[in-house]
Amino acid sequence: MLEVLLCSVLTILPDYLYRRYRQGKRLGHEITFFSVWYELRWGITACLMLTVALITVIFYYHPSTTTATLYYRTVPIVPEINGRVSEVHVEFSAPVKKGEVIFKLDSAKQEAAMETARRKIAEVDAALLAAQADVLKTEGQIQEAKGSYQQASDELDTKRDLQKRNPGMVPQRDIEKLEVLLTARQGALDSATAAKQSATIRVTALLPAEKASAQAALAEAQVDLDRTIIRAGVDGRVEQFTLRPGDVVNPVMRSAGILIPDGAGRRALAAGFGQIEAHVIKVGMVAEATCISKPWTIIPMVVTGEQDYIAAGQFRGGEQLVEAQQVQVPGTILAFLEPIYQGGLDGVTPGSSCVVNAYTSHHDQIAAKETGAFKGLVLHAVDAVGVVHAMLLRVQALLLPIKTLVLSGH
Repeated sequence: MLEVLLCSVLTILPDYLYRRYRQGKRLGHEITFFSVWYELRWGITACLMLTVALITVIFYYHPSTTTATLYYRTVPIVPEINGRVSEVHVEFSAPVKKGEVIFKLDSAKQEAAMETARRKIAEVDAALLAAQADVLKTEGQIQEAKGSYQQASDELDTKRDLQKRNPGMVPQRDIEKLEVLLTARQGALDSATAAKQSATIRVTALLPAEKASAQAALAEAQVDLDRTIIRAGVDGRVEQFTLRPGDVVNPVMRSAGILIPDGAGRRALAAGFGQIEAHVIKVGMVAEATCISKPWTIIPMVVTGEQDYIAAGQFRGGEQLVEAQQVQVPGTILAFLEPIYQGGLDGVTPGSSCVVNAYTSHHDQIAAKETGAFKGLVLHAVDAVGVVHAMLLRVQALLLPIKTLVLSGH
């Protein structure tokens, strides 16, 4: 309607003025309700053509969309293990801080595993004390074996010396017996030394390794026990949390609830524009938005990003070929917009539906030296007609509560 009124000022009004003051025709006489088409046919035809052209220019260079939403990501509350809920620490809807306990699972099995690991460590510590006593015992056995070996060696040396001085004084049989005894005493000494080495290895290597394994088992049991305590990973708010003691949760099939992080959906607005606007939507474009959850408010925004792919064209590889006719609805160009002023989205509920207008600016192109006067005039006109879309957005902002509350039929 605004486009028609604007175009009529440039077409129908001059046509009427020409016929009224140049041809002398008057309303109600020569120009009547029945003759208005014939008398003003040039102005009406030009008005319709100019209106269509104006609407095309406005909607192409200053795109608008009603599919704009403050999307936000939720964090599922999922335990790492299966289990039955034993305690719930939050209500149906409640704020939580990072690290705060949300709920606990039954941990009897994990506590038993931890107790077993502690007992194993205590057992290894006791075995370590016994092994240290064995080391002391083997040291005594070594001293005893050394003394016996030295005694046998001294006696053998004495008998050999006597035999050298006075042959036949010491029977050869006694010397052979002492030599055999000395060999036996050497074996006992070697056995005691080996026993000490074995006990020392048990104290310094084997038992510490067993203790380290037991401590690792205790740490693993502690990790399993910690998995039964589900904590908030980020600051946020738990919503629609209906979990109660006795419920069974499964990390694959059944989550416990969702956590909405603080600030989710309050940074950027995602808007889907028609595919024909692919070459118009650019980063840095100025835009305006009005949202249902914050009526009668125009939010100045700027385009900060553009998705290079259209979601409607994606497919997953499988055993069947893709049929192009399955894409029933053309996809949109997804653009991300952020408020120009800090706090621009305050009061807008995340997930709210919004209406967005983006405005093309050819200022740099107009200011360029190579741009001619006619082209610059056309670009000025293209930028200027954006005010029509701005007026339409404000009309939509005024009528949006009425349309939603009164005319929606709810």
